[in-house]
Amino acid sequence: MLLSETLAPPCPSPPALDTRSVLERLHALIGHDLQETNRIIVEQLNARVDLIPTLGSHLIGSGGKRLRPILTLVTARMFGYTGRGHALLAAVVEFIHTATLLHDDVVDKSDRRRGQATANAIWGSKAPILVGDFLFSRSFQMLVEYGDLKVLRILADACAVISEGEVMQLVVSNDLATTEEQYLEVVSRKTATLFAAAARLGAVLSGRSEAEEACLAGYGEFLGRAFQVVDDALDYASSDEALGKSVGDDFQEGKITLPVIHAYQHGSAEERQFWSQSLEEKAQITGGLQQAIRLVRERGSLDYTMRLARQLAEQAKEHLRPLPDSPERDALILLADFSVDRSF
Repeated sequence: MLLSETLAPPCPSPPALDTRSVLERLHALIGHDLQETNRIIVEQLNARVDLIPTLGSHLIGSGGKRLRPILTLVTARMFGYTGRGHALLAAVVEFIHTATLLHDDVVDKSDRRRGQATANAIWGSKAPILVGDFLFSRSFQMLVEYGDLKVLRILADACAVISEGEVMQLVVSNDLATTEEQYLEVVSRKTATLFAAAARLGAVLSGRSEAEEACLAGYGEFLGRAFQVVDDALDYASSDEALGKSVGDDFQEGKITLPVIHAYQHGSAEERQFWSQSLEEKAQITGGLQQAIRLVRERGSLDYTMRLARQLAEQAKEHLRPLPDSPERDALILLADFSVDRSF
């Protein structure tokens, strides 16, 4: 059964969350650790070829939320970890994430990310792919230096699953026969896998039980799913300024995301023809994006998508229930709410 098949009827929205204050609270909680992570990132970007640190810094320093490394830092702190390995592994997680973004932007031919030009818009497609490869390679150099086989296995497995997700997304791209189940599988592999690994690392570093590892991995998995589902909704609902990229990028690229799947399945024959012409045949008309936004609203597809995202966020929080109360646990609960309530 699909998660969406268990969705409850619409319920009143929770009180508005000051989403930027959530990030500020997280940064305050692990501020010193995050500074050390950033120091390691800059240090490890050093290379004999000047383009590597230049291009890598362009994306890493462009104002990303740092959610994945934050997960590693917060979960390690949750269990009283006192070593320095969490900052190193948080940097590795950010390198892996950045490498996937560099590759994604080339595949998607994206021009903007986080409010500025993408690396491939500036340097062309070849350099970002190669620098992405460098970041993957550097990540594993750092992991070998760290010397923990279990940690290495967790992140190596995550990289393999993410790559599978990238290929799966390519296979279903521009295909309106894509099911909600297939969409969620891509989301799980391509996005949620690294969230799960990043959260799990804190428990591993602290020598906690497998049950506690599973709690944090489950939390990260559902947090990552919720985060991506909301991202896909925002592409039809947010503003360029808030989102940090052009609204409608997914539509322009022909991506089959949940708002589209729902709108297509519940649309009239005429509406289905519009989606097929726009996304499968890539014959987009003037005003096509505005029409797409209107249809996902009229068919309740954005509401449907956000209801699923809220359910995923609640499932993330449920995985934290067995863990003891702490400021870090409270922060992770807020982060799950942030994943849904944000506008960027």
